[in-house]
Amino acid sequence: MPSQTLLIDADDTLWENNVYFERAIEKFISFLNHHEFSSEQVREVLNDVERECIVKHGYGLHSFSHALVDTFERLSPRPVTPELHVQIVGFARTIENHPIEMLPEVPETLEYLSARHKLILVTKGHHAEQSGKIERSRLKNFFAATEIVSEKNAATYRSLMKKHEFVCDCTWMVGNSPKSDINPALAAGLHAVFVPHGDTWILEHEELAAAPAPQRLLIVGKFAELREHF
Repeated sequence: MPSQTLLIDADDTLWENNVYFERAIEKFISFLNHHEFSSEQVREVLNDVERECIVKHGYGLHSFSHALVDTFERLSPRPVTPELHVQIVGFARTIENHPIEMLPEVPETLEYLSARHKLILVTKGHHAEQSGKIERSRLKNFFAATEIVSEKNAATYRSLMKKHEFVCDCTWMVGNSPKSDINPALAAGLHAVFVPHGDTWILEHEELAAAPAPQRLLIVGKFAELREHF
């Protein structure tokens, strides 16, 4: 394949991320110990609150902490005292600065790809948090550039295309999220590679869009399979 530009997602594409949030949520729901709502019902409320908090606070642990506190306030008959607030926020803080747990064969695959194509890391979230994870991953040298954006939508991808002077015909977005990685990239005129992850955040779930001709959508079983296509 001629040289391509590969825009590559980070969280749950290169390394584990959402699994830590899921563990924190399980502990939070157990701590709430609601006597009328099931765990599934509590989670549905939390999902709704998280959507609201993203609008107010963006992505990241700050927003997640707000969502936990707001959910507790909505569902618990107990008021959120300063002591309770510290305990609830503590569930989010357990995620902070966790070791990077790389997904299988990621460094080897990036080494292979970076020798043949231009790689750009494109991740969304809180700038300091994402920068910290990138540094701890020790993968930065494989990428020609790193972009940390507040949201991944078609407008964001068009802006990146203009900034880096991408050629649509040979630019691909690689990631695990239909909502943030695949569908908006296709809407912006790029090709895309979907790398499913079993623990993708529920708010990133969305039906995969079809790739309009002449664009292409490639689905692989794991990140390492990119070596078979690029």
